[in-house]
Amino acid sequence: MRNPIDRLTAGLPHPARVAIDWVVTLAVAVGIVLAVKAWVVNPYRIPTSSMEPTLHCAQPAEGCLAGSSDRVLANRFILHFRDPERGEVVVFDTPAEALARCGTAGTFVKRIIGLPGETVEQHDGFISVDGRRLDEPYAHGRSAAQDGRWQVGPNAYFVMGDNRSNSCDSRVWGAVPRKNLIGTVFATYWPPDRIALGA
Repeated sequence: MRNPIDRLTAGLPHPARVAIDWVVTLAVAVGIVLAVKAWVVNPYRIPTSSMEPTLHCAQPAEGCLAGSSDRVLANRFILHFRDPERGEVVVFDTPAEALARCGTAGTFVKRIIGLPGETVEQHDGFISVDGRRLDEPYAHGRSAAQDGRWQVGPNAYFVMGDNRSNSCDSRVWGAVPRKNLIGTVFATYWPPDRIALGA
């Protein structure tokens, strides 16, 4: 049984049919890749040291521990079916306040610390949520410099970098609206010696 392309090109010379078949095949393949990138999985590069040592950025940038930046994959699909969870590393579009307060904006990678309606407090560099101190083995560079207390609004998430002394995050520009969340980081795929599931 012939496919539709074969039927449409039946009267053409063989080289033209082969060329059209290749063009259609490549167009479909590119379409599938773009659809997956837009709706399912997307790659991201770690540009700063805010997530060190969990996710590396490249030296000689300040605070970076590796020769090349980690590349991670984010699941853009899963948050359509469930709520984000505390401890997950997420990719998100920064609120407008991030540019004003940190001098940078765009797509950030941070860890979810506070959920909607919770109260987040930092005291002597340690984080408590609704009065209970979090166990944070991933946290690095604790500092009391940004101690404070924040109320997370509805449909918003309080995010922080793992490198607490070198992260411009929700402590500075507030919680991230749910609509700004792009996806959850589920794997590191580059460099080869850093390939791993999770973050």
